[in-house]
Amino acid sequence: MVKDTCFIIAELSANHGGSLDIAKETVRAAKRAGADAIKLQTYTADTITLDVKTDYFKISQGTAWDGQYLYDLYKNASLPWEWHKPLYDVAKEVGLVCFSSPFDNTAVDFLEELNTPIYKVASFEITDIPLIQYIASKQKPMIISTGIATVEDIELAIGACKAVGNNNITILKCTSAYPAAPEDANLLTIPDISKRFGVRSGLSDHTMGIEAPMVAVALGATVIEKHFILDKKIGGADAHFSLDENEFKQMVDAVRLTESLIGKVDYDMTPKKIRSREFSRSLFVTQDVKKGDVITQENIRSVRPGYGLHPKYYNEILGKKFIADTERGEPLSLNIIESL
Repeated sequence: MVKDTCFIIAELSANHGGSLDIAKETVRAAKRAGADAIKLQTYTADTITLDVKTDYFKISQGTAWDGQYLYDLYKNASLPWEWHKPLYDVAKEVGLVCFSSPFDNTAVDFLEELNTPIYKVASFEITDIPLIQYIASKQKPMIISTGIATVEDIELAIGACKAVGNNNITILKCTSAYPAAPEDANLLTIPDISKRFGVRSGLSDHTMGIEAPMVAVALGATVIEKHFILDKKIGGADAHFSLDENEFKQMVDAVRLTESLIGKVDYDMTPKKIRSREFSRSLFVTQDVKKGDVITQENIRSVRPGYGLHPKYYNEILGKKFIADTERGEPLSLNIIESL
C-alpha cells in the first residue's frame, strides 16, 4: 500500500444492485476512473446486527435510511460472500488492489482465505477493540476510519493494533453523515492525526463532490476513500452520496494535479530558473556618462532585464565615479566604476 502518491480507494459498499455482473463491471470502472483499489464490505445481516423489530434497531437519525430496521437494511445492502473471490479475481485481472472491511471474526477468517492484502475498519466499528485486535493480528496494513470516534477511541484502536505487533496503521478522518456537510469536514484534523498519534492519516470522504479530497491531499492525506457506483440509476443504500465513473475520474485527476502542485521543497536553481533570471531586475546606466562622472539616482536605475549589477549594490555605489565612458542602456558592472 505504501506509495509515493496518495492511495485512492473506490468503495463499492452497497452499490452492486444485487448483481454480480454489476459488481464486476464496477471494479472495471474503478480502474478506468483511476482508482488504486476497490474496497468491499464483508458481513451478513446476522453478523452485523440482530433481527429484532424494536425501536432500538430502527433507524431514526434524520438519514436517507430512516424508518428501516437495521437487519433489513443490511440484508439488502450486503455483498454475498460467494461474490468476493470473483471480484478479487477481476481486480487482479485489471490491476487493482482489492480488500475489504470485515465486521466480525468469521469475516476476517474468510478474507484470510482470499489472502486479502489490507484490512479496513469501518467508522462504527472503531469501538470494537476485540475485533480490531483480531484483524490486526493478521499482520496486514490497517486502515481505520474515525467517524464517531473520540480521541480515546482512536488511542484504544491504535493500541489494539500495536498490542499484537502491528504498527502499519493509517487513520482516516471521517464524518459519519451520508452525505456529510462541508462545514462538518474539519479537514485540519488530518495533519493533527499524524502528529498526535504518530501514524499515517487520510480521508474517508462522504461529502458531495470532489473538493474535500483535493484539500485533504494538500494537508498531507496519504489515503483517500470515496464511495463509488457504476451508475446512480442502480440506486441502493449508498447511491445518493457516491461518485459515478466520470465524477470519480474527475476526483482522481484533481488529486493528482494537487499532488503535482504540492511537489516538494525546492530552492534548487534549475537551468530553467537560471534562464528565467534574465528577466529579473539589475542596475543599468540610464544616461550617457563620461569617465569621472558621479553615479547618481539620475544616471542608474534598477530595471529589467537581469544582465547588470545586482540591485543590492545600489546604495553602496551612489556617489562613486565612473571610470569609463558608458552609453545609456548598458548594464552596470563593477569594472566601469571605481572600487567599492
